[in-house]
Amino acid sequence: MLTLSDKKNTAMSTKSTPPVVLVVDDDEQERSRLSTMISALGYQAETARDGEDALEKLGSVSIDAIITDLMMPRMDGFQLLQSLLERGDLTPAIVLTGFGSTDRAVSIVHELRAFWFMEKPAQSPVLATLLERAIRHKGLVKETERLKRQLSYEGFLGDLIGTSGAMRQIFSLMQQVAPSSASVLITGESGTGKELVAGTIHQLSPRAAGPFVAINCAAFPENLIESELFGHEKGSFTGALGRHAGCFEQAHQGTLFLDEIGEMPLGMQAKLLRVLEERKVRRLGGVSEIDVDVRVLAATNRSIQEAIEGKFLREDLYYRLNVFTIALPPLRQRKEDIPRLTEAILREINRKHDYRIADVHPGVMERLVNYSWPGNVRQLRNVLERAAIVAQEGSIQPIHLSRTLGIQGDQKYPVTGEREDRESSLQMQTGMSLSDVEKNYILHTLKTTNNNKTRAAEILGISIRTLHNRLAEFAEAERKAGETALKEAASAT
Repeated sequence: MLTLSDKKNTAMSTKSTPPVVLVVDDDEQERSRLSTMISALGYQAETARDGEDALEKLGSVSIDAIITDLMMPRMDGFQLLQSLLERGDLTPAIVLTGFGSTDRAVSIVHELRAFWFMEKPAQSPVLATLLERAIRHKGLVKETERLKRQLSYEGFLGDLIGTSGAMRQIFSLMQQVAPSSASVLITGESGTGKELVAGTIHQLSPRAAGPFVAINCAAFPENLIESELFGHEKGSFTGALGRHAGCFEQAHQGTLFLDEIGEMPLGMQAKLLRVLEERKVRRLGGVSEIDVDVRVLAATNRSIQEAIEGKFLREDLYYRLNVFTIALPPLRQRKEDIPRLTEAILREINRKHDYRIADVHPGVMERLVNYSWPGNVRQLRNVLERAAIVAQEGSIQPIHLSRTLGIQGDQKYPVTGEREDRESSLQMQTGMSLSDVEKNYILHTLKTTNNNKTRAAEILGISIRTLHNRLAEFAEAERKAGETALKEAASAT
């Protein structure tokens, strides 16, 4: 599945040849002057004498932007734009306006959806800015239309997959809110895809060409999260060796996604509220405020009512963020999406690991559909990746599924080698401590990957550094246990 990060957002980045700009003007001298200016800006210029000539060009040449005069013989600029609107042509048009006709140009921008207007005589810096934005706008409009077609015919929007009624409702909400600048609060259990929703809203929005910055509010200690959000100046605290731009500055003219907003310290939430209201940030140690143009999306896996009553989320911040709410359903409530999710995830795994997994055994699919999935899509992904690592090619069989999930093979689907898998499966007993369960699971995962720590860390959902730290802790605990046993044996004698 093609991910959003693989897609190009502008014509400048997706074309090997420069974008083509069509100049429509009955004045030959003006056409020539604009063509020269456009070529100097790095674009390819095409010309037309009037609206009829322009429509002929549009039928034979791929045009990325139009610059058109209003007053022309045969078909004027107004009629040309009206014709394009009736055709559904999405090519952005910049209207040229003379002295005293600005009001008319503004009305055309609104009535006929022209991209913008420009006063005569056109100046190169203004023209450069408008053309850049117009061509970028066309790329975003085309991408939005592609995503809408993808949703209608294929059942997924960006990286989100689902044909269930619940997911189609989510897709509809995303499409409604994306074009606006409203804040969105995304709720749902862990692993339901809240960051994917935020990223897709960004890609469907007018800010898609800007940055998308995501931060997990639970991942930073209280003394560091302010610096991460707002930035700091050199020397503002111990360890501040240089100036650091915070997430708000990094997301300027784009989107900032605040994941697990309910885990942010309450004092920090008050400062965040002020920034959201004033659209200004001040770096730690800074003396001046910095204007920021950022759309904020936030997410939480907590119940909103419980988060507010439990003093995890400030009520005033909640009302500031909750302009629009999208509540993601858990996977157990949309099980009809599991077959398509499985197919898409396996394609990704094949590309990632260079495997040749063709499909899953019917018995495996039955177990996947019947399982409750407390970890939602993230857990499904990890289960399939673990199974793929064991299988590596062909079909995923029941024997390849982890026995810790209660979805492994049984007598209904006997598979060769099940006895051997039983002998190497993870053992857990009532009364075991959580630390022992964690240790056994990590060591078992390493065993299934033939001690490949990188793959094991991916399956466990932790960094390779965390895995090494855990293994070092296990080794140290065993060393201390051995020393204790020797001391006890020595004292007994």
